[in-house]
Amino acid sequence: MRLSVSVGKYAKAPYTVPGIERKVYCMEELCYCIREDAFLLDLSFLNDGLLDWIEKECGLKDLAKALYPLVHKQGSLSSFAVAILQYVGLYDSGAILETEQVLKQAAGLSAIERRKTQVDYLVRKKQYALALDGYDALLKKWKEQDAQGGALPAQSCLAAIWHNMGVAYGGMMRYDRAAECFLKACELDGETGEYEYYLAAMRMQLTEKEYVDLVAEHEVLCSSSLKLEETWNRAMAEWEQQPECLRMRRRRELLAGDGQKYLEENERLIQALKDSYRRMVGV
Repeated sequence: MRLSVSVGKYAKAPYTVPGIERKVYCMEELCYCIREDAFLLDLSFLNDGLLDWIEKECGLKDLAKALYPLVHKQGSLSSFAVAILQYVGLYDSGAILETEQVLKQAAGLSAIERRKTQVDYLVRKKQYALALDGYDALLKKWKEQDAQGGALPAQSCLAAIWHNMGVAYGGMMRYDRAAECFLKACELDGETGEYEYYLAAMRMQLTEKEYVDLVAEHEVLCSSSLKLEETWNRAMAEWEQQPECLRMRRRRELLAGDGQKYLEENERLIQALKDSYRRMVGV
């Protein structure tokens, strides 16, 4: 049997890591967050709130004292994170070195690029409403810096912001807004590959005739529409093998044979969808 000894106390009140909004309850969880999400961390990670949590909640006064100069004398993010990792000892020297390299690499990103990486993480976690707020703030920041003549990332970064906004809107089944975002991304990127996402969003909201007419009216959409149909058919074939599809078939059988069980299953499914939607939009 292998035993793991925790460093410090298990906190009664969690600490929420800035940028990725993840709650941690002990130093090992904090180290795991640093290791796994190193690319998402920024200088906001160096703050008195974290020092207070380490000292008061985890009972590690000596560590908090050692980290204090790095917070108040503009120490580097990599030095700060490595000091925590080395103190806790959850990872070996090789893993700590890898984490340090990732942090140093991320330090070369602009503020907009770094923040975009953090917001992209929210999309992957299906926290779409929070992600869209983040992207709106990024677009505002981009516009302000452009007006002031400040340095901006490559145009592809702006295209990626619009694309990921489309992904977020699509996840919320707001296909009209998703289509607008995908089209904007395509215009910025200057490549036809983006039209496949745009067409997918349009296909979800148009009738079959309306969709065919749309493609026919714009020659530039034709090649993307063929790729989309291949992807669509493949996805439909895969869907038919998924547990969710099999459950839907079972519900059809219940509707034909046992009306009471069908209604009970409906209530359960509706409640699950409500809970999922609330988590998605952050309410």
